[in-house]
Order: sequence, then C-alpha cells, then structure tokens
Amino acid sequence: MSEKTENTSNPLDMLKWLIVFALLAGLISANYMFGEVSVLYRALAAVAVVVIAGFIAATTEKGSAFLTFAKESRLEVRKVIWPTRQEANQTTLIVMVATVFMALVLWGLDGIIVRLVGFITGIGA
Repeated sequence: MSEKTENTSNPLDMLKWLIVFALLAGLISANYMFGEVSVLYRALAAVAVVVIAGFIAATTEKGSAFLTFAKESRLEVRKVIWPTRQEANQTTLIVMVATVFMALVLWGLDGIIVRLVGFITGIGA
C-alpha cells in the first residue's frame, strides 16, 4: 500500500469548499428566515442550492474522487448475482426457523438454570 505523505491539495479547492458550506449554511438560515413563504418555493430553492453546491463540490479533488468511487461502485453492484424471489423466501424461512429454535433452546436452558439455582439456594422463583 502506498500512502501520500505530501499534502498536495489545491488552494482553490479550499475556496470551493468554503463556498459550498456557505451556500448550505445560507440555505438553512434562509429556510428559517422565510418560514412564511410557501413550502413549495422553499423546497425548490433548497433543491436548486443543493444542486449548485453539489456541482461546485464535484469540481474539487475530493469531489471528483468521490464521483469516481461512486461510478466504480455502481459497476460492481451490476456484477452481483442477486438471489431469486424463491431463494430469498427460502433463506428467510430458514433464518426464522433457526431463530425460533434457538429461542426455545435458550428459554429451556433458562428455565433449567432458574430451577437449579432455586434448588441449590432454597429460594423459590
């Protein structure tokens, strides 16, 4: 594994992140200040500001790395062989039966231990 020991971040990236956080903080305060305005207009403005902030964040180094990661993750998810409905139902049934069985076993062991401790100590439960 190789690690970057140098901090090669772009100074412009810091400015972009500050703009992103300022936009989001402004969105929160504007939503609070304009509480009497229709929810629809506030929601549309919120979506617009979040999209603009997302585009600005995507132009940074970390943002582009995240987008690359997301694209690669999507490709990996496409490679997964998902179970059929029948396989999922059978697996769910097996898990439920095993859970009920273990619950009964633990309930039985608990009852035996309570009676054993009660017998030894002479205290009835």
